[in-house]
Amino acid sequence: MKNRIQLSLFLLPGLLLYVGLFVFPTLTGLFYSFTDWDGVSPSYAFVGLDNYKDSLSSIVFRKAFGNNVEFMLTVVIAQTFISLVLALLLVRNTKTKVVLRALYFLPAILSSVSVGLIWAFMYDPSIGLINYGLNEAGMSSMARNWIGDPKIAIFSIAAVQVWAHAGQMMIVFIAGLQGIPAELYEAARMDGGSKWQVFRTVTWPLLAPSATIVVAYTTIQSFKAFDLIFTMTDGGPNYATEILTTYIYHTAFGSYSFGLASAGSMIFLVLLALLTLLQFKALRADRVSY
Repeated sequence: MKNRIQLSLFLLPGLLLYVGLFVFPTLTGLFYSFTDWDGVSPSYAFVGLDNYKDSLSSIVFRKAFGNNVEFMLTVVIAQTFISLVLALLLVRNTKTKVVLRALYFLPAILSSVSVGLIWAFMYDPSIGLINYGLNEAGMSSMARNWIGDPKIAIFSIAAVQVWAHAGQMMIVFIAGLQGIPAELYEAARMDGGSKWQVFRTVTWPLLAPSATIVVAYTTIQSFKAFDLIFTMTDGGPNYATEILTTYIYHTAFGSYSFGLASAGSMIFLVLLALLTLLQFKALRADRVSY
């Protein structure tokens, strides 16, 4: 018993950090979500579920949620596909492919603020590199106001998110691919399986755990892309790139409605938890079917 007590003391630092940085702020946010606190005044009044009702009935909140879903689906599909293709191409440990892995992974170590500033300049309709390149290539008709057009702004930022993190997810897939026994591939080829059949019957089923990690992490990442969107568009134009995290920020620090922002945060937390749970269940069911 004495040894167990001593060993349990090693858990205290991590436990204190978890309670102080996650549990306490979450419970505090839950408490303030039932108040009309403005974030400054020492006094506040309890308003019950009014903040939750106001959030769910808000046009801006619904717009932000819709944008978030569009952003998430675009990023998850494109990033998973691109990272998987890169992993299949660079799975062998040759010098050239190791260097290419490092180059593709490089954007992931940059801060999102730096990435946002760089791409905001590249997307500039007047002096941006993208429109300049299109004009020089004789494709002026394809030039756009990439983050100023409400119809394409959210997808332009999604492309930046994919560019920044596809290399990171590639590493996860490479780790999964290198863990598949070579004997299974040899047996599949001896049975006359084509490349597609080998991928479908051997590679993908055994890569499902890695795919689960990639899809779940990418989903959470795309719902929390606050810094990238804040840096590039701040939710504009006309709320075209407003997502739930920027909505919460603007509600709290723009309107000084911390109670309403706390309610939005709680709704966001529940939505993200449910979505992640559904994804895990779906991908586990997919693994069982194999």
